[in-house]
Amino acid sequence: MTPTRSRATTLACSLFLLALAALAVWSVLPPAPRGADVPPGEFSAARASATVEAVGARVHPHGTPANDDVRDLIVRELDALGLDPEVVDGVGASGRLGEQSRVAATRNVVATIPGTDPTAPVFLMAHYDSAEVSYGGNDDGAGVATLLETARALGAGPALRNDVVLVFTDAEEACLCGAEAFAHADPRAADGGVVVNVEARGSSGPAIMFETSDGNAALVDAYARVPYPVGSSLAVEVYRILPNDTDFSPFLDDPDGRFTGLNSAYIDGSATYHAPQDTPERMSLASLQHHGSNALALVRELGNADAAALARPAADDATYFPLPGGVLARYPGSLVWPLAAGAVVAVAKLAVVLARRREVLGERTTAGRLTLGFASGLIPLAGAALGSTGLWQLMVAVRPGYDEMLDPWRPWGFRVALLGLVATVLVGWFVALRRRLGATVLAVGALAWLAVLGAVLAAVTPGGSYLASLPALAGAVAGIVAVTTTCGAVGRRVAVTLGAAVAVLVVVPVVLLFLPALGLATGAAPAVVATLLGLALVPALAVMLPRAPRVGGTVVGVLGAVTVVALVTGFAVDRFDADHPEPTRLAYALDADSGEALWVSDEASPSDWTAQYVGHRDDLSSAFPPLHGDVWTGPADAADLPAPEVRVVADETAGGERTVTLRVTPGEGAPVGTAGALRYVELDSADGGARVLAAELEGREVPVGPRGVLDTRFYAPGPDGFEAVVTVPAGDELDLRVVAAGGGLEGLPGFVDRPVGVGVAGSHTSELVLVARTVVL
Repeated sequence: MTPTRSRATTLACSLFLLALAALAVWSVLPPAPRGADVPPGEFSAARASATVEAVGARVHPHGTPANDDVRDLIVRELDALGLDPEVVDGVGASGRLGEQSRVAATRNVVATIPGTDPTAPVFLMAHYDSAEVSYGGNDDGAGVATLLETARALGAGPALRNDVVLVFTDAEEACLCGAEAFAHADPRAADGGVVVNVEARGSSGPAIMFETSDGNAALVDAYARVPYPVGSSLAVEVYRILPNDTDFSPFLDDPDGRFTGLNSAYIDGSATYHAPQDTPERMSLASLQHHGSNALALVRELGNADAAALARPAADDATYFPLPGGVLARYPGSLVWPLAAGAVVAVAKLAVVLARRREVLGERTTAGRLTLGFASGLIPLAGAALGSTGLWQLMVAVRPGYDEMLDPWRPWGFRVALLGLVATVLVGWFVALRRRLGATVLAVGALAWLAVLGAVLAAVTPGGSYLASLPALAGAVAGIVAVTTTCGAVGRRVAVTLGAAVAVLVVVPVVLLFLPALGLATGAAPAVVATLLGLALVPALAVMLPRAPRVGGTVVGVLGAVTVVALVTGFAVDRFDADHPEPTRLAYALDADSGEALWVSDEASPSDWTAQYVGHRDDLSSAFPPLHGDVWTGPADAADLPAPEVRVVADETAGGERTVTLRVTPGEGAPVGTAGALRYVELDSADGGARVLAAELEGREVPVGPRGVLDTRFYAPGPDGFEAVVTVPAGDELDLRVVAAGGGLEGLPGFVDRPVGVGVAGSHTSELVLVARTVVL
């Protein structure tokens, strides 16, 4: 082959892979928002945005007057659509936080779009409350707007077969209690059904279907027919491991297994999550359009299907991932192990062929060298993980405020730096060892690591096995073709390019989705996924990168330079300012028994602003049970705040048990902050004190810890408080630590407003005001 022809083939193959990468990126981008002039049966982000503006006009956590206004808005909109909304009062309870239980009085809004011949209901769900310091424009104004605009569009089209039940839940941010109350007690949920939950954990990005019920194969088939399917079975596996919850969780927890379903959210722009900056104007209308277009299509699909069959889990989970052209590729879980085993066998076959030939294209391919090539493949994997961790540590060292964030406000410069770092490490490994071991040996070692990881993932997280197994299988088959046929240099390049193309199509979307999903703070995970793509591309490097050391060194240098430039650009672009403030967390804790007060922060390291209040670490969990582990503390002046009150309503002993009925109230003038409602009252019994046998809050049984310790919260109690029933052994004295948790530091003695560029972190502990006392019964 002439040098000119070689360069032309290499260029063509490189451009082909780049074009596929661009298509793969395009496959997971949200669609353009549609205007208010679209046909009435279609979803319009422009129409829905009016609802977002109204929902996100004020901070509106559960129990506040602003939340009441949002609920009234939903009722008016449903009335205008000709539906018959019902505000359902209930009491929800959640025990998803270990030994702590959480209870709230809830007011869900429910309306049914009747079907023509129902088999089972389809529940379309979103929550209407915001986090404590957030306007909730995205979380979950996006969900509320999606439900209302979907209901309007459904009304403009033919009636569906199944009932569609619109569920606007209360108290999601507090305890998932609205959803739990609906699943537990609402008659419309009695026989189960299919749940579609609509969420947001940021302000932009594609709407990802990230969670499913077990046995999801049939539901994934239904989801695949939406216009813009974006999801990965790996995301489902990862989310099942993470300690995160949404309103979808109580339905998954149903002891009778009455529900199946899907959960979707857009997740980029996480700096706004739960923060005061989660406002309507920060919402990407493209993300809202993505949510709505998919939700409307999915409800129509489920609404005309045999929902009763879909409400029962399928035999297995599907493996699925997005491809260009709005395609969701999928195959049954029963193929996970055959494909993983096939990848291992194919790579082993390639290695055997090379070992028997002992030399290919002028490079030695002995068994010893192949073994060394495999061992060396650990270098880019470990280097990517360590390098990404070091990158985050460097970012925090330069800008300490990042330590309180999952991702910076404007993260793309840093994301490019992370990917550049991965590429620099991988290509550097290849160039450094190419002359010693040979390009072919390194390519086989890279494919072998993919095959091994595919088998490991098949055992641990089956839905993620495809990410390594399919590239390994395709790369190994391409390698066997290139080595065993007389296809010439052009044929070899084409063969390995086609093998690498599979990896590009399969892995690139996941890299793009994982960067915002896990954030740069945990960048090792997306860095390792990006390294899998790099390993799959090593065979292409082996036949396309010239052997001259100077060329390889130049490529590594360019990649390193891109990394540095991207990092510097990230710092230059992403600066803390009034619209993108440094997040800080400060709380105030008053012991009503001693009259002593403290400033408290659970920041990893106090910011300059927070440091004026706190200076040393202490464990306050005994005095203030809501504060777990060591936190930063500092002395504070005692404010004139009322302590929560506990009144004994009844005290009865029978059968060796003492049952005490209590009325717990927050105290007149409790710290409700600007939101206008107390966050919660927490009851904790002393570890080592009387053993609590059972407990109830407002008629709902709450779990007791294995040592008989009570740890429970009631959210947003009104002036009349709530009823608690506690049972202990007869004759035992019951000590309770009662903590009222309010919000709003303004007006407290010694508090100084934050300067421009310093803001409130999106956290349930931000602006927290605790007043604690001990009650002995």
